[in-house]
Amino acid sequence: MHRGLVQHQTLSLLDDASTVRKLEFNLRRNTELDHTDAIDAAARDFVYADCRDVYWNPETYSLLWGTPVWDQATPAQRVVLNQLYWVAYYAQIVSAEIATIFLNQVSAAGLYALEDFRLVCDNLDLESRQERAHINAFKTIGEAVEHELFGERLFTYPMRSVFDHTMIHADASVARNFWRRLQIRGFLVMASANAFLASQYLLIRGLRTLNGKLVQHQLSRHYLDLDETARETAPIPSRINYYHFMDESFHFNTSRVVGLEVPRSIAPPSRPERWVVDRAVRGCQDDHANASVVVNGIFWYDPATFRTVYKLFRSTIFGMDHGEALAMLDACFGSESEGLHAALRTHATAADSYAAFVEPVAWLAADNRDMRHMKRNDAARYLRNNRAALQRFRRS
Repeated sequence: MHRGLVQHQTLSLLDDASTVRKLEFNLRRNTELDHTDAIDAAARDFVYADCRDVYWNPETYSLLWGTPVWDQATPAQRVVLNQLYWVAYYAQIVSAEIATIFLNQVSAAGLYALEDFRLVCDNLDLESRQERAHINAFKTIGEAVEHELFGERLFTYPMRSVFDHTMIHADASVARNFWRRLQIRGFLVMASANAFLASQYLLIRGLRTLNGKLVQHQLSRHYLDLDETARETAPIPSRINYYHFMDESFHFNTSRVVGLEVPRSIAPPSRPERWVVDRAVRGCQDDHANASVVVNGIFWYDPATFRTVYKLFRSTIFGMDHGEALAMLDACFGSESEGLHAALRTHATAADSYAAFVEPVAWLAADNRDMRHMKRNDAARYLRNNRAALQRFRRS
């Protein structure tokens, strides 16, 4: 380990009464409102036939919403696109939550050895148990839907390692993936024995989940806006939108308090420690640099989705032949649309929100504090990249 990454002498967390109160309140309320049993029961009770003809999300949260395929879709096809948004969105969330379970334990290892830091670890332990229930529900329902509609996977996948790319449709090469895995392993070794880096994993987690908090609040509205009678018959996936949002709201509170306030109980970071965190924030910017018209609210690199979307167009849902499917790919990904501008607005809101989240961290590099890398995105860049990728896809 670098000589600058040594274990700090710390104050007691209990000396910071404000932070302790926030963590105690968060743990108490998350325990009282824990939705694990409700999510487990919903996953067990899910039968696709019971809700296959209705929307599960607000209409704008549909796969490829606002693109030419959405504009031309029949009402029945739009219902499927709305449901596939749920499947695809939570397939991405599964990948993130697998990493969260693992890294929560790493962070706890780095903090638990310090005086009076058990309260942080108790919050993380409860969250990891909740994440396991989330993953089971998302996989159970997503896989059941795709088996019924296609007889094969489109957006779902077998369980993944924490060392796989968290963004399941990323702009990634073999070399980039190798370097990413190397960086993750290095961070795991350092954070498990370093209190500051252990706390700053929660800063990074907060950044990576902030946009999800915003989107999941909107998804939960499809259930929250119903009256009590209607909620009793609401589609199970809509109920899970709400249950998940409630759990994740407490998880985000943990990220904010631990990432931004707990460091007050730890000695100021050394230059090497600041460098490690800066690299991690830049990694978040890299992963979230793209806007996606496939799933507005998940920052996929859309060329990586072409093969999957092509299979969707060729499926019995749309029944396109090869030429029609390629033409529709060109229309959806190679031209401006309402869907593209909606995705770019979501991306811009996320970049601004990320910058506001890290604003108190005065020592971050300026390009990270301002989220300059994310803010480079625009319609012209998106279309230029997609058109070149579409040509390569046609040749393949």
